[in-house]
Parts: sequence; structure tokens; C-alpha cells
Amino acid sequence: MTTLPTPRLLSVLKGERHDPPPSWMMRQAGRYLPEYRELRAEKGGFLDLVYDTDAAAEVTLQPLRRFPFDAAILFSDILIVPFALGQDLKFVAGEGPRLSPTLDTNKLEDLTRHPERLEPIYETVAKVRAGLDEKQTLLGFAGSPWTVATYMVAGQGSKDQAPARKMAYAEPERFAALIEAIADMTVDYLSGQVKAGADAVQLFDSWSGSLSPEQFDKWVIEPNARIVKAFKAIHPDIPVIGFPKGAGEKLPRYAERTGVDAVGVDETIDPEWAHANLPADLPVQGNLDPLLLINGGEALDAGVDRVIAAFKGRPHIFNLGHGIDKTTPIAHVERMISRVRGK
Repeated sequence: MTTLPTPRLLSVLKGERHDPPPSWMMRQAGRYLPEYRELRAEKGGFLDLVYDTDAAAEVTLQPLRRFPFDAAILFSDILIVPFALGQDLKFVAGEGPRLSPTLDTNKLEDLTRHPERLEPIYETVAKVRAGLDEKQTLLGFAGSPWTVATYMVAGQGSKDQAPARKMAYAEPERFAALIEAIADMTVDYLSGQVKAGADAVQLFDSWSGSLSPEQFDKWVIEPNARIVKAFKAIHPDIPVIGFPKGAGEKLPRYAERTGVDAVGVDETIDPEWAHANLPADLPVQGNLDPLLLINGGEALDAGVDRVIAAFKGRPHIFNLGHGIDKTTPIAHVERMISRVRGK
């Protein structure tokens, strides 16, 4: 029986170096693509699109039909976990997500859990896996406990994540119970994605930059380390990418203590500093500024070159430092990919 070669991106996550580096983009399935906008208009609300497994699989695959990316990332949302924990979830046009009841004044233990709300996501993963080329990696994902908790406490995105930060200071035991519940559900969620066909997973901690060093250790590093340990006990060979946006100088500590297999670097971090300070040979992902992708031209070329040069000495996945903006011209994405590939 012939063994298929490991896809390039997956082999990087396992410690190999490829030149040119494999690539994908955070939020690559989304509003900058006209085919996405058309399907979104047809299906109605965002959550309707996520829970229509055929449509969600189609959205996940759309960028792979346009661009020679090395990975597809599941089209879903980090707030599916609080939805499964029992909060109601809706997306308000022009305003974003809303969760209720909020946990600043309500109790987690009063919520009724609905783990069945995760099942359609697994169906989407399976459908995407069936539609991918064998050379392409399928990435699952979840939000990290701190970031998810900020939404569960406030019921929506909040400036400086103040409601969750206040609860963490004033009621650390209650907040710790919330973090623990999110972490446990996240392990189950990621495991379900892998069983359905995901090759690797990413943990998004989009709001980790709002925490002090002590709070970062407590609410970012410790819960993510717990998730990685529990997940690896079930799936020891599945790589985990950790992406603590805004971690800054705390990024090396995150990489060393969480046990992630690769670390995402956001656009605010000097890639040369990251290469010099992160553990040797740790695979990294990033970190082109999404605004450079909007800008295009020679500035985009120079930005691509700088990222690639900085990480030349270690396993590297080329990516943005955060998600692609909806106003990004498709021609600029094409130019970026050509530059990455040296064409």
C-alpha cells in the first residue's frame, strides 16, 4: 500500500522547512470574495450560513478554487462554543454577535448545555475534507478560553474587554469556573473536528493583548496549556497552532509553556525579534500586516520579502498577522501569493 506524502503545510507544523513556505490566510473564506457575498445574501444571516453544512463547506472551499493556498480553514465562528454551553447567539447586521444571558449578572450553572449544537460543524468538516485535494491541509479551530469568556461575560465585543477583566479581578473563582467550562468544551469541540477530518487545529486568542503579564499567565497560558495537554492525550499526532494576538513580549513565554506545536505571530511583532526570541526550530506562522495587503504594490512586495527573510532559519507558514479585511482587492491576494512563491 502506497503511503501518500504529508502535505507541505502539515509537514511544517511537524517541524520541517519548505522553500517557498506554504501559505494560507486567516479569514480567507469571507467577505472580500464576491462568491461569498452572493452566497451569504442567499442564505440570510451569518448563523444560518454556518449551520447550513453544505453552504459552510462551500464557503470553506471557495478560496481554494481561486488561490493555490496550502490549507483550508473551517468556516465557522468562535462563539459556537458559548452557544453549545447554553447561551443564545445571534448576529446583528452592522453590529456583530450578541450572546444572552450575559454572565456578568447571570450564572453559568443556570445555563442548559446543548453539545448537539456542535454536530453540524463536524458535518461541515467532513464535507470539506471530501472536497479537498490530498495535498491540502484542513485546519479546524476554536477560540481560546480568555477570548471566548470576554464575549460570554459582556454578551458582545467590548472595549478593552473590561467586563471580563473586572470579573477576573473581583470574582476570580467564578471566572476560573467559566474558563474551565470553556476549556473542557473546547477540547471536545476540537476533538470532534479532528474525528471528522481536520488535520490540525488553531486556537485563536484574539484579545490576549488586553491582559497584564500576571493575568496573561493565568487566563491565557494556563487554560491553553490545559487544552493542549488534554487534546494531545486524545490526538497526540495532531498539531496545534496557538495564536495569542497582542501577546507582544509575552509571546515566547506562551510558546514555551502552552505546549503548542506552532505559534502565530501578529503584525505588531517584528518578525526578526520573533525569530530571535522564540524557541529554536519552533514552527511559526505569520505575519504580514493585513493593511499592506490592502495597499498592494511595491510596499506589499517588500513586506512579503521581509517576513520570509526573517523566518528563513526555521519552519514557517506564511500568513497575515490577523484576518484579511473585507475591502482587500483580489488582485493583491494574487500578487502576494506570487511573491511568496517567488514568481
